Amino acid sequence: MPALEAYRRELDYSYAPGVFPSLECMQKRPELARRLLISSKGQDSEGVHKLIDLAEKKHIRIEVADKALGRISGKENCFAAVVFEKHPAALGQGDHIVLHHIADQGNLGTILRTALGFGYHDIAIIRPAADVYDPKVVRASMGALFSLRVREYDDFDAYRRQYPGHNPYPFMLDGSVALDDASAAAAHPCALIFGNEGAGLPSEFQRVGQPVRIPSSDEVDSLNLAIAAAIGMYQFRR
Repeated sequence: MPALEAYRRELDYSYAPGVFPSLECMQKRPELARRLLISSKGQDSEGVHKLIDLAEKKHIRIEVADKALGRISGKENCFAAVVFEKHPAALGQGDHIVLHHIADQGNLGTILRTALGFGYHDIAIIRPAADVYDPKVVRASMGALFSLRVREYDDFDAYRRQYPGHNPYPFMLDGSVALDDASAAAAHPCALIFGNEGAGLPSEFQRVGQPVRIPSSDEVDSLNLAIAAAIGMYQFRR
């Protein structure tokens, strides 16, 4: 088999570093798995044994690859990683989460995991943005990526053309309606739209759907993006 490369966005595969993200891949989307990499230090781990059992049942190649795991994870205690095929998917017809120019890998992974926790399965990412398949994002999501449908778009208009029936709710510091009121009157299916960590959403989103604000004290200028997304997703699910 060809040698594994350091991760780049251009590759048609990526890595799920860590035992739990690897288990999520092997259990939820085993057809995507190309190889299972394990550490010689972790072969007594119960999680690694589960991974080996799953790989053997699915006829997935298993390799002891200490150096590769160190390069992929940047850590000495990474006991496993699955090499998996990238899997862009058409979004479903339920509520969508739209992430506009999200830059931070940790934020993106956390939002993916939070979305899954609140029952959202469809994520649109508007480029430029953090790479959803970057191993750091996959690990931060704790493998939630493998239970989601994710699609990247070059701009927001491209997303809207594909899903014109989803009612947009952009979250903005100067949104005209408070979260409680917006969620109580929400028209589903909806698209909850969250902007870049520093810049937020551009001002033109004031003319897109129903702009929403999350009320907070005047002692902070804004909430962390992943926190704001969690609050918004939870409230709209209620």
